[in-house]
Amino acid sequence: MTFINIEANTDMRFSEDQQMIQEAARGFCQDKSDIETVRKLLSSETGYQNEVWQEMVELGWLGMCIDENYGGSGLGLDCLMPIAESMGRQLLATPFFCSTLAAQLIQRAGNESQKARYLPMIASGTVATLALLDNEDWGASKSQCTLNSDRQINGRKQLVEAADQAEIFLVLYQQGEQQRLVILEREQLSDSAIKTHTLIDETKRAGIVELNHINIREDQLLSDSASAALNDVKLLGALLTASESVGATAACLNLTVEYLNTRKQFGKLIGSYQSLKHPTVDMLNMMEGARSQVYHAATLLADSQGEMTRDAEIACRMSKATANDALLFAGDRAVQFHGGMGFTYECDAQLYIRRAQWSQQQYGDSAHHRKRLAPLLLA
Repeated sequence: MTFINIEANTDMRFSEDQQMIQEAARGFCQDKSDIETVRKLLSSETGYQNEVWQEMVELGWLGMCIDENYGGSGLGLDCLMPIAESMGRQLLATPFFCSTLAAQLIQRAGNESQKARYLPMIASGTVATLALLDNEDWGASKSQCTLNSDRQINGRKQLVEAADQAEIFLVLYQQGEQQRLVILEREQLSDSAIKTHTLIDETKRAGIVELNHINIREDQLLSDSASAALNDVKLLGALLTASESVGATAACLNLTVEYLNTRKQFGKLIGSYQSLKHPTVDMLNMMEGARSQVYHAATLLADSQGEMTRDAEIACRMSKATANDALLFAGDRAVQFHGGMGFTYECDAQLYIRRAQWSQQQYGDSAHHRKRLAPLLLA
């Protein structure tokens, strides 16, 4: 009999730095984003409070993984996971993820001049974002956005996170058979270039960006190696989304358990019924499994100093797939267990099932990642 070694590296550590960051991040997010605040911000223009964003900047979160030469702290990518999980637990939505990923892309693929110009801006709170999608397909191998011979970019980008607030856009375009990236600044776009989306998760903000005959400077073009860096950053985006989903799953589980321990039917707490106990335990097991995958991936990235090795890629993809499934299951059961009230907009279970629907699509759903895991694991 032949045994296939699915994942040789199973290391998982939780460092002292991660523990300190987690304690600080949990306290901050609990203080700034209780459920009442989350609901108040649903109808706001930006979806977050600017003063909270500035406090995050002062805490050094935006520059945490930016090199010290460019105004950051130079910590490892593993230190981002406790922040992402804490934000997910409190449904705290800011441009933190898109700005962090944009900084990583510039740091990996930008030249010295581009790093010196843009990374200190991001570390100090300037919102940056990624404009990658022409449609909803994260598996697309080509972009419809092009750069003509006059160095003018044309195209249309969808689901651009924090598009209204961003000052820096990293735009994916097609040049022959190769995907390339360019850094655009907000002043280069017309006032009507950005149209906001209405997302199923109303704590999040995204928009369509119209790119029509925008002149590009030579110093805005990222290097030919940007394609490899882009693949790494997509995987990092999947991992950060997975970590955020783990936090949201934990909060959804707490909400559900609290309801099961207070709601009575036929004179008994509904949490005493086996038909509700067993799925609740499944929620817990799925959440803990996803959390283990996330911190395993973080450990591998720490060991490789941020390089996306084969083992790290496997771990990132497994993290996203398992975290998607955990939050989707938890959100669904939370709504079901709350009965008729669970289907109403006023029930907080709605916030989690909506987050589940949004987060599963970010950087690829479970099927997307499992399709790519198969050749990595079984080749």
